[in-house]
Amino acid sequence: MSSPARRRVVRHWPILSGGIAVGVAALLGVILAVREGPLEVDEEWMSEVLEERGPWWDIPALLMNWLGGGIVGVVVVPLAIVLALFVVRRPVGAAVFLLASAVSAVLVQVIKSAVGRARPEEMLVVSDVGSFPSGHVANAATMAVTLALILALQRDRWWFWMLGAGYVLAMALSRTYLGVHWLSDTIGGALLGAGIAVVLWVPFARRLAEEPRVRRAARAEHPL
Repeated sequence: MSSPARRRVVRHWPILSGGIAVGVAALLGVILAVREGPLEVDEEWMSEVLEERGPWWDIPALLMNWLGGGIVGVVVVPLAIVLALFVVRRPVGAAVFLLASAVSAVLVQVIKSAVGRARPEEMLVVSDVGSFPSGHVANAATMAVTLALILALQRDRWWFWMLGAGYVLAMALSRTYLGVHWLSDTIGGALLGAGIAVVLWVPFARRLAEEPRVRRAARAEHPL
């Protein structure tokens, strides 16, 4: 059995790493709020992306736009995942996932309003006001990291982390391809979403780790 001191150290590292991610996202927002115009790396990346536009890339980019935002991305998909977690008897996991999704969505809107960054001019879809951070990417990162911490951590499912990272990367690429976000917007969104997921996971980590054992015990006591 691990000592209380060791448990505190293990508990502090996720809080520190998640807090740093959120802090870096906030610092980036401050820099962009006081700076006039996009960063050089933003302009260079946007120039490269615009050269790659074509019918073959439009379809997946528009699919990611639909999947990651609006009612579908902010309400339908998260609630579907919450329902699935309840179905597999992970109520604590469902509550943590819902909490992380809600906090992420609210903070994104607060930061968008505070930073007030203008979007790029070459947009292929209609978007709301406020470019930093990317809500689609923040939402994707929050969902991917939260699900990985709930489902993959206890069973060393490294491939789950790879799928989550791939989803976040695809969402980030689609946002710059559609011209609705600068590269730094997507980086800020990823840091914010992942940081929120980690910080909110920590208080529930023990209960989440015990939840599969409770489910197995319930099945053994009441077999079908």
